[in-house]
Amino acid sequence: AQQLVESGGGSVQAGGSLRLSCKVSGLSFDDYDIGWYRQGSGNECELVSAISGDGRPYYADSVKGRFTISQDKGKNTVYLQLNSLNPLDTALYHCAADWPLKPIHWVPCTGKTLKAWGRGSQVTVSS
Repeated sequence: AQQLVESGGGSVQAGGSLRLSCKVSGLSFDDYDIGWYRQGSGNECELVSAISGDGRPYYADSVKGRFTISQDKGKNTVYLQLNSLNPLDTALYHCAADWPLKPIHWVPCTGKTLKAWGRGSQVTVSS
């Protein structure tokens, strides 16, 4: 069965860093983009970053230069390094998979429109 399990969220002060992990099972990295969406106060989730099987990344303008996505195929895990965090980054971060994922910048936070969707990991940034 396809499953995405996030970990690594937490609470930090502005300027701090976190690393999110997404453990992938039942999906091939070579067949799907793996990415991260975040849910703020509404019911729509924004694509923050995604990576394809060949390692090419996508970043939303709001996180360019601060977040870095990477993958370890041997561990079936995708990582999102979050640096220089600010309170606007506070959200529930969901791991997701589909092909292609990079053009899908907004989705309902149920995740039902995508191939696979994780339950999320909370990131809270205080000022």
